[in-house]
Amino acid sequence: MASTNKDVQYLEEVSHLLDRAKELQDSASSFLSKMKHEEQSILQRVSALQSDLKKLQACVASASASETLDKREAEKLEEELSRAKCMIADGDVSSLLPSKSNGKFLRMFLGPISVRATRKDVQLKVKEEYNNYRDRTAVMFLLFPFALLILRYAIWKGCFPAWAVQLYQAWLLFLYTSLALRENILRINGSDIRPWWIYHHYCAMMMALVSLTWEIKGQPDCYQKQRGIELFLTWAMMQGVAMLLQNRYQRQRLYTRIALGKANRMDVVWGETASVEGQLWLLYPVLFILQGFEAYIGILLLMTAVTSSVSEWQVVVCGGLLVIMASGNFANTVQTLSAKLRFKAKMKRSKSKQDLDQGSLANLRLGKSL
Repeated sequence: MASTNKDVQYLEEVSHLLDRAKELQDSASSFLSKMKHEEQSILQRVSALQSDLKKLQACVASASASETLDKREAEKLEEELSRAKCMIADGDVSSLLPSKSNGKFLRMFLGPISVRATRKDVQLKVKEEYNNYRDRTAVMFLLFPFALLILRYAIWKGCFPAWAVQLYQAWLLFLYTSLALRENILRINGSDIRPWWIYHHYCAMMMALVSLTWEIKGQPDCYQKQRGIELFLTWAMMQGVAMLLQNRYQRQRLYTRIALGKANRMDVVWGETASVEGQLWLLYPVLFILQGFEAYIGILLLMTAVTSSVSEWQVVVCGGLLVIMASGNFANTVQTLSAKLRFKAKMKRSKSKQDLDQGSLANLRLGKSL
């Protein structure tokens, strides 16, 4: 009899818990349905706002070009419109916007799964980890080739062993692959990364992969045979120094742009960006020297392939990729430098006009007082 009472009690408890589970399921379904309805309403408002912003921006640009609107007022209006766009792209609204497609590269490694973070704090954590990874790899980019060049004469008697060079090329392949993966994920999460820098890492990945199949020749005449390797390691050290300079100075500039509403919190800095005027004269010469040296190594490899009696296909591929990367880097750097110089000239004209207006107002007040 006691056993029967316990069975009934257990059945009642199970039934009660089952009812609670069904009630919770109904509440969650109702909440998700309501949230989806509100999300659609917000997306419609976002679409309408983006359309209005685009139309107004076109009107301001047209009025400024036809001189029916003062240039200085047009610039102020454009800045305010840019802030409004940043609020949409960088605020909580961005989590509701449709995400970009993964692209072939991400699908090849991860499949069709979505890598977009719905929470802003998670997105910012992804970006911060990317910046920290760049800091770590910049140090390795400098120390790894430096160690190889020192060991060449200290231990290896002026001749690189094949395993050391191939280990370095394997590390480069891992580095550029991981950077390309992280940048594609950042792009999907709203970061404004120039497409060229992702393509640049694709080219670097291909070059590192090809280099792994390249036979490292030794004695006799080891110095002449490994001249290209020495030049490449020297360039890599210079690249490491440039990366450290960029990481240190440019991030501070990006934070300033974010605070002014001219950049999103998910944006990152890369090789073509610069900040204050002192950096302009420090970083850009370093970047141009690096790009010239990179092109020189590529041309040297191509000339070796033409003049050598036994030409290896790896020489032609690596030389061509180095020239392509140097040309693309140079074009992007010149484009950004031109934009910055135009912006500085516009700011000077605006400041000169403002000083002239203030001077005219002061003279007018002085005339009235007399």
